[in-house]
Amino acid sequence: MPLAIINWGHQRQRWLPIGLAWTLLFQIRFVCALGCSFCGLRLLAENDSAFYARTNYPTAEKRYEAQPLDNQAAWQFARACFDLADVASNRTEQAAIAERGIAAAREVVRRAPDLVQGHYYLGMDLGELAETKTLGALKLVREMEREFKAAKALDERFDYAGPDRNLGLLYRDAPSVGSIGSRSKARQHLQRALALAPAYPENHLNLIEAYVRWGEWEGARRQLNALDELWPSARASFEGPAWASSWADWQARLAKLKKQLSPVAG
Repeated sequence: MPLAIINWGHQRQRWLPIGLAWTLLFQIRFVCALGCSFCGLRLLAENDSAFYARTNYPTAEKRYEAQPLDNQAAWQFARACFDLADVASNRTEQAAIAERGIAAAREVVRRAPDLVQGHYYLGMDLGELAETKTLGALKLVREMEREFKAAKALDERFDYAGPDRNLGLLYRDAPSVGSIGSRSKARQHLQRALALAPAYPENHLNLIEAYVRWGEWEGARRQLNALDELWPSARASFEGPAWASSWADWQARLAKLKKQLSPVAG
């Protein structure tokens, strides 16, 4: 989602590996290169996301600087930092923006530990920072895990079951040796996200992609059929310019999954 990015409440989505190429770590996007057929959709999603992020950030920054003790202004700025870091042109810029978001979110957590948004966007911005690191990433991963668990305890339905969705992706994509990767935990949280927010396409796609990764073709096809049935109603529910980049992402990923799960491919 949104990660969205979401509008996180948000619409964009992304997330995470961790391995020696710790730069692959935390691909908090799940739009991989899909081949020439889907490049146009992917480019549309990226362009829309960048436009949204660069338009929204100055407004959020101005409000936060005028009201630094206002928790809503702070977490909204942390969210804007996540969005902008996600479309940064280089790692240095990405890290600098993420660190500003982390600082704002930490203040929210300090002042209002029972506010779900503080923990949630702290976890998101930590993910952006982790993507820029070759050393010290494991510490950030564990802190992300802690913040998403805290967000889940406060409101597991936030951002269309965002805490479970992000925990599931974190456990799915992190290595099981030397990090926190766990197929059983990934399954638990991705399935829980879907149970909590079954109308949100991102939750279906994440679970299907996990099944494909694990070679669980029957489960993947079953879930794909469920998503096909949901698709028209989701189109009606998540409409408008704010969702354009999400739909470009979701359509590209759905097309790739259908190709992977066709009878010939399976």
